[in-house]
Amino acid sequence: MTLGTLLLMIAAIALVITVLVGFGYKGHKNWLLTFLQNFCGSLFIFSGGVKAIDPLGTAYKMEQYFAEFEKTFEGTWFSFLAPLFPRLSEVAPTFSTTMIVLEVVVGAALILGARNKLTSWVFLIIVTFFTFLTGFTYLTGYVPDGVNFFQFGKWGPYVETNMKVTDCGCFGDFLKLQPKVSFLKDVFLMIPALLFVSKHKDMHKLLTPVGRTMLLSVLGIGTVLFCISNYVWNLPVVDFRPFKEGVNIAERKKLEEEAAANVEVTGYKLKNKSSGKVVEMPYDQFLKEFKNYPSEEWDYEQIKSEPAIEHTKISDFDLQDFDGNSVTDQILSDSSYSFLIVSHKLYGKSAGTETFTVSDTLYAVDTVIAGKTVSYVQRIDSIINRDVEKEKYEWKADFLSAWKEVVNPMLESAKKDGLQVHAVTAFESPEKIQDFQTASASDYPILWQMIFY
Repeated sequence: MTLGTLLLMIAAIALVITVLVGFGYKGHKNWLLTFLQNFCGSLFIFSGGVKAIDPLGTAYKMEQYFAEFEKTFEGTWFSFLAPLFPRLSEVAPTFSTTMIVLEVVVGAALILGARNKLTSWVFLIIVTFFTFLTGFTYLTGYVPDGVNFFQFGKWGPYVETNMKVTDCGCFGDFLKLQPKVSFLKDVFLMIPALLFVSKHKDMHKLLTPVGRTMLLSVLGIGTVLFCISNYVWNLPVVDFRPFKEGVNIAERKKLEEEAAANVEVTGYKLKNKSSGKVVEMPYDQFLKEFKNYPSEEWDYEQIKSEPAIEHTKISDFDLQDFDGNSVTDQILSDSSYSFLIVSHKLYGKSAGTETFTVSDTLYAVDTVIAGKTVSYVQRIDSIINRDVEKEKYEWKADFLSAWKEVVNPMLESAKKDGLQVHAVTAFESPEKIQDFQTASASDYPILWQMIFY
């Protein structure tokens, strides 16, 4: 499904509700305002609903935003804001659930016409927040590596790979949007948001004040329970993720890689570096005319055919050990069972460095000649002690105790039953992972996976 198709469906639903409201309720005053209430309300309910299916996924997305904001604000006039974001990361699931519930309730409040002034302002604040997120995502495409977002004079041409957050997560895993599309969508929503604030007295109202309040309360409580059910008690009730239960990861990964390898270059898109003029031409024509477009004056971009099988995050699935060696094929090709404990992150922070002494042994080689035989004997020449600094880490107490008291006993039991056991986390420095392994007394490999959002 595309965004255009989704918006048309929501518009059709909003139109039906608008007709029913227009002819069925005396409180209706403005057809356009009523339609916009129903359209924006339905969009918010749908957007919040698909995220409520996997609130933990939204929490991970928010953590990524918080990490980028922390790095962006550090060393700027806004550096006083930087310490706020690690704290928000610690409560990302709660933040995610709160935002989802608020989105659903505000959407329903728009349709019902509940507390129109308050609802209008909350809707405007939420849309402004979303516009800031999607705008930041899109505009980082103009920020080269090593340049801070606020160094506007050093921005360059738009490069998609410059973006640190490649998807806003507006519709969870149900529908992925290009950052520019997401940003334009939210800019468009600012129009009805401002209209609601200025014309809130003309917005329609359905049911009685008590009826609206009771309905929104039930909806809010129900959404909270639904969110919790989908990441605390159970797996998502409808799983849009590529790694959902029943998918053969090894088989799918192979098919996606083969499809990507068979993609063909069908043409070229050329952009003049000085004038900005863009020229597109088929591949055969480019082979004949490329001498007329020297690389000193033109940027080349290949136009490729779509892969026969859609690329998903499964293609990026790669588990590595401390030394950076991939063990993905080894695990996926093993016909026996493997037990993987996945921790999105290791909840700890740097606690400075400590100095300790290590002993280095220096060896000397003696030449021994016995008749015509020459042999070499290695002997210890000296032992040198040297001081080495090592980073220390402070681990979150309840996180560490959960590994010691729940995870480790479970994995030890699995090992006794002959299963391969591993823990998997997002990319961390080998030193940090090893420190956690020691602190948690985990006697099994901890692998890392580079996370792609």
